[in-house]
Amino acid sequence: MSHLISDSVHVVKNDQDAINAAYQVADFALEGRNERDQKRQLPFAEIDLFSQKGLGGIRIPKKFGGAFVSNKTLAHVFRIINKADSSVGQIPQNQIALLNMINIMGTEPQKTFIFNEILQGKRLANGGPERHTKDTKTLHTLLTVEDGHYFVDGEKFYSTGSSFAHWLAIKAIHPEGHVVLVVVNHQATGVEVVDNWNGFGQRTTSSGTVKLNHVEVDPFLIFDERLLGNAPNYRGAFSQLMQVAIDVGIAEAAFSDTRSAVQKARPIVDANVEKASLEHYTLQEVGKSNVLLDAAILLLDEAAEYLDELDQLNAVTEEQAAKASILVAEAKIYANDAALHISEKLLELGGSRSSLSQHNLDQHWRNARVHTLHDPVRWKLHALGDYYLNHKLPARHAWI
Repeated sequence: MSHLISDSVHVVKNDQDAINAAYQVADFALEGRNERDQKRQLPFAEIDLFSQKGLGGIRIPKKFGGAFVSNKTLAHVFRIINKADSSVGQIPQNQIALLNMINIMGTEPQKTFIFNEILQGKRLANGGPERHTKDTKTLHTLLTVEDGHYFVDGEKFYSTGSSFAHWLAIKAIHPEGHVVLVVVNHQATGVEVVDNWNGFGQRTTSSGTVKLNHVEVDPFLIFDERLLGNAPNYRGAFSQLMQVAIDVGIAEAAFSDTRSAVQKARPIVDANVEKASLEHYTLQEVGKSNVLLDAAILLLDEAAEYLDELDQLNAVTEEQAAKASILVAEAKIYANDAALHISEKLLELGGSRSSLSQHNLDQHWRNARVHTLHDPVRWKLHALGDYYLNHKLPARHAWI
């Protein structure tokens, strides 16, 4: 893993600064995207640039030195980078979501330390999910106490970004039975990061295994997740907003390649036209794709703007938090469909040429199919129906 020198890290000043930095990262990420995807090469230089440009801390509150850009700008940043390379774009999502959690449940000294680390270019990766459990909330990882010292033991999977991280955020069961988030140094004795993620899409996200063998934990870096439930919050909607933006970015990349592929495709004989871009059915399908993509972008922006309204409040109600989740869920449904539909139509309308491996056009469908599993839209549709028909507020967790 590469290491940054804090002097080289830019501190983002405002929203436009963040967007400009995102375009710079996207341009660099696009250059080697296809080769990295085909050879499963991790994007170390690209993630370093993301950190050097200060994008890892763009939602850190201003009182701690961050820019605290708007949610709308955050979504735009994620769209820009994910259009270029959705693996590079997905890797920071967990970090920014985790920083939001720490801002809710951390003490002032804890927040000062973690936020300062990020502003210096350090990275934080997720170690929450586990394999072979009945659901994603069930944990086997344990925090224990021996002679006044804390230790964590367990094994995590889907640990996106773990190969790039300086710090790992690990969910564990406290000796008293509740869930805690412990932050451990990636170089601590007993930590092993295994890059064994082999999904057919999002191939270079380093979403593999983190093994924790009696790793000593600094009690200063233990966060009690019970504090997340002390008052209504919209951390789930915030986390999901970035997932929506990732899907939209994938859809935008697929749509751009669709337009290029159609220009190079040959028309079907029966169409009696000079080029594929004049085929009636092709025109119809591209038009449908454009409408679907525009709808996803508009819903994403609308949801982000509502989260921006909530950011201005000192406290939110259960109803306001629920509305945030509902608006983001609506955007997720359209982003999900746009990413899958457009990436499929790219291969159909591009013809046989679009299936050639040297063009790597299948990456958009593979990435869309894998990333849209965060988180199943069938349950978002269920939540929407229950909300609008029965005014049932959605569950309060990170997945809606």
